[in-house]
Amino acid sequence: MSSTLRFETQRLLLRPYEEYDSGLTREQMTDPDVVKYLTGKIFDENELTERVNASLVRSLCGAISVWVLIDHETGEKLGTSILLPMPIEETKPTWQDLDLNSLDSEIKIEVGYILKKSAWGKGYATEACTRLLQFAFEKTKLKEVWAVTDDGNAASQRVLRKSGMKDVGITKAYNENLPTFKLTKKNG
Repeated sequence: MSSTLRFETQRLLLRPYEEYDSGLTREQMTDPDVVKYLTGKIFDENELTERVNASLVRSLCGAISVWVLIDHETGEKLGTSILLPMPIEETKPTWQDLDLNSLDSEIKIEVGYILKKSAWGKGYATEACTRLLQFAFEKTKLKEVWAVTDDGNAASQRVLRKSGMKDVGITKAYNENLPTFKLTKKNG
């Protein structure tokens, strides 16, 4: 898989996260409303630098990556979307355990998204999530994709359901017990 893996939807271009996307990360992670269900706190400069560096490393992996969501019409960066290993006990995935070539691993791969507040409520998260799920099942060896949300994040839970994911109860992720969703590849 190439780090230049790009996707299009009706309204969006999804392209790998690059260094010049750090302004988007700053905008996302310093908005109290955006981080409410992620970390609950605004990122400081060190945390922003760490987040940007992690996104850059993860975007080099191709199929397991961070993508920037860009509005086709305006060129505006609306947010990010991911297919990444879902951490269970810690907040950072264990990359050395993941076979990036086959994606045939016991590690749960999650789909996710973070949108700027100005992009909320317009269907962009559902559009991006649906496209990444399509890619995961049509172009990789993944047999299932997972997602978790904060218990109070009803909007994100609706996005996951609209994207075809099913509620599977509460599981441990990010060292918390969280509402969990899963989509399994259909046979054939």
